Amino acid sequence: MEAPLYPDFPPDSSTPRGGQPAFWVSPRHLAGDDGRLYDVVADTLAGLGWTSLTIVRGRHEPDEAPEDRQVLRSTVLHISPDALRWAQWGLADEPFHLGELPIAWQISARAEASSPLAQWSAYFTRDVPGEAVVDFLVALDACDQPAVPLAGSELVLDAVAAHGWFRDIDQPQAAATDPTFTSHISLGEVPPLIQDADPRALSAEDDETGPAGWQAWAEPALGAPCLWAASFAASVPHDLVAAFAASLSSTAPVLRRVLPVATQERLLRAPAI
Repeated sequence: MEAPLYPDFPPDSSTPRGGQPAFWVSPRHLAGDDGRLYDVVADTLAGLGWTSLTIVRGRHEPDEAPEDRQVLRSTVLHISPDALRWAQWGLADEPFHLGELPIAWQISARAEASSPLAQWSAYFTRDVPGEAVVDFLVALDACDQPAVPLAGSELVLDAVAAHGWFRDIDQPQAAATDPTFTSHISLGEVPPLIQDADPRALSAEDDETGPAGWQAWAEPALGAPCLWAASFAASVPHDLVAAFAASLSSTAPVLRRVLPVATQERLLRAPAI
């Protein structure tokens, strides 16, 4: 059973960030993104030498003042030095949803810089712990060939099992859950619109199942809205997903000032002094 270490210091997400006390919290998979998912990831990419540029799409009427221009979508694109991988942050007016949550980060890779299409893409909503997205990107940045798989799917489940997650009784080779049965990771059919260059994914009929990809999500209570969700196209190398899974399931506490309302009472926390 999980309970606050210091119940006299309840989090209050309505307090301005500057006056919000900091806590070391666990488990990480329920800790949210601290409201800093963009900053944490963008700072990491800058440190890795990725280039960023802002793309704005909008509508401009004749004789319209610049301040009245309607912006329909604004994204920030980060591109690796070799142009084989990129990460896009964008929350549009009509966003792409995953688990009924809008996608925040879309990360993609291709085999050759001359190719206009991504070999695969991975998607992360807000409240995915920033540490897990960062570790996924660091592993991606270190790959010489980001579109080539280097390990089998078992590596992903081994990563979470090493941190105490349980393999699914019915699908021990394809799914696992944390000890509180709140967060899950599984290998199976991917949601619609997930970008993948695998011909089997492109040619699958409506009544056919395409190649399997990894999905992860946190459901604070049975039937409740998801706290966060992540989806990996079937062609995402398993070793990269394992880097995400190992970070997500890590038992090491993380620093937070803003805790998710749906899980704040399930977090162990201690003031960061």
